[in-house]
Amino acid sequence: MKQKTHDGAGADQALLADRLERFEKLALDLRNRDFLLTWEKSEDEVRGAVLLAECLKELHRAGRSLRIFDSGLAISIFRDQSTRTRFSFASAASALGLSLSELDEAKSQISHGETVRETVNMISFMAEVIGIRDDIYLGEGNRYMRRVAAALDEGFAAGLLPQRPAVINLQCDIDHPTQTLADLAHLQNRFGGLEKLRGRKFVISWAYSPSYGKPLSVPQGLIGLLTRFGLEVTLAHPEGYELLPEVVARARSQAEASGGSFTLGHDMSAAFAGADIVYAKSWAPLHIAARRTELLSAGDADGLKQLEAEGLAQNARHRDWECDEARMARTREGAALYMHCLPADISGVSCPAGEVSAGVFERCRLDTYREAGYKPFIIAALIFLTRVPEPQAALRRLIARREPRRR
Repeated sequence: MKQKTHDGAGADQALLADRLERFEKLALDLRNRDFLLTWEKSEDEVRGAVLLAECLKELHRAGRSLRIFDSGLAISIFRDQSTRTRFSFASAASALGLSLSELDEAKSQISHGETVRETVNMISFMAEVIGIRDDIYLGEGNRYMRRVAAALDEGFAAGLLPQRPAVINLQCDIDHPTQTLADLAHLQNRFGGLEKLRGRKFVISWAYSPSYGKPLSVPQGLIGLLTRFGLEVTLAHPEGYELLPEVVARARSQAEASGGSFTLGHDMSAAFAGADIVYAKSWAPLHIAARRTELLSAGDADGLKQLEAEGLAQNARHRDWECDEARMARTREGAALYMHCLPADISGVSCPAGEVSAGVFERCRLDTYREAGYKPFIIAALIFLTRVPEPQAALRRLIARREPRRR
């Protein structure tokens, strides 16, 4: 089959003009600031990231260049496994004109005891951005990112670094900003705007997995972001799978302030009733996640094996928590949007029993790919906003430039 190519002229000019007009009205103050938690940023800054990502996505679709850097380094530090986020960060860096370098701690002097403070300054002489995933250690991941940020502050203040790179959270123990902002962009596209999300019922539900240690950051990130936009957010999970109390408290207060709602329940089927959007995702019990951090820090392999057995046994008591056809039929007109950060545990496909039935996932699979497709552009938008002076003017110039990415 002959592939369609783009020469850079086929962008949706009406969409770009509309997004640019709204983008230019926002109060943005992200330059030279890190992006670690969505709720640390203003609503305008969140909206700005989503609008900018949509513009970049449209320009890329039309074959237009997104290059805003002539040189510079984007550094990634992945302390956990990753597919989508790893390649999304690499794609974003490349599209903007940055070279990518991954810091493999096992192959660096960190393995010989070099400190975070020393390493961060040594790798940052020409860096624009450092993206970090550190989601394994509950109570430590976000703290590690802030240690990196503090080391950069010291190096810049002392004149060792000619510029202070931005730190972007690619997932920590508390939040997963690039995922949840990509989810928000997907919702905006599906429902026709962020304002049209008001009053929509969004369900984030725990679901069974044959894995015991999945991070809490996706459900926490979702309730910490979506409650700001007037949705009726329902969190459902079995007893014992609570999220961090401070994040739940924030979700409640944000829902009240936005005119939405936040409801907590322990019945998956009841939660699905009348839902417009469902996000069925497993995560570890809070006490398991906390204990795992202690055992990992101590290097206690036998303790980790025992903890895994305990966690799997606890999960197994809730094998019926599956996003299946019967539960999807309870949603609004039986047609709720199914979402997942991927990879999903698919019953009878990737595991004997999991988060979602094979039928539901296959029917919704391409939508989850579309959801994931926003992540490179969200990451590009965060790099753009944290590094580029006068981002509104810079976006206007980028749109007007009409430079093809293929010559």
